[in-house]
Amino acid sequence: MKYLLMIYEDQAPYASASQQDQGALFQRYMTFTKDLRQEGKMLNGNALQPSYTATTVRIANGKRISTDGPYAESKEQLGGYYLVDVKDIEEATAVAERICRLHTWNSAVLEVRPIMEIPG
Repeated sequence: MKYLLMIYEDQAPYASASQQDQGALFQRYMTFTKDLRQEGKMLNGNALQPSYTATTVRIANGKRISTDGPYAESKEQLGGYYLVDVKDIEEATAVAERICRLHTWNSAVLEVRPIMEIPG
């Protein structure tokens, strides 16, 4: 079954984290990603640019309105995702837990959602 694991984190700690800490986190992610691929569970995944680079688009009165910045105004912002193919929700949340544990000087919250299979 396919699940999207969305990684939300507070981006503020990056401003004061050392290059060494940031580099170590990046390396933990690279190792984790390699392991997940070798396990045959990873379908896709990407890190995202910081939330201030986002553009939010909506329609108002029939016209497109674009706004700089993320849609959600919250402390945690979407920072990346993994698309995995695993047996069930238990295995998906176990992968999500592994991602949470990569963070040592900051924290991450993962939203795990099943992919809707559309026939056709």
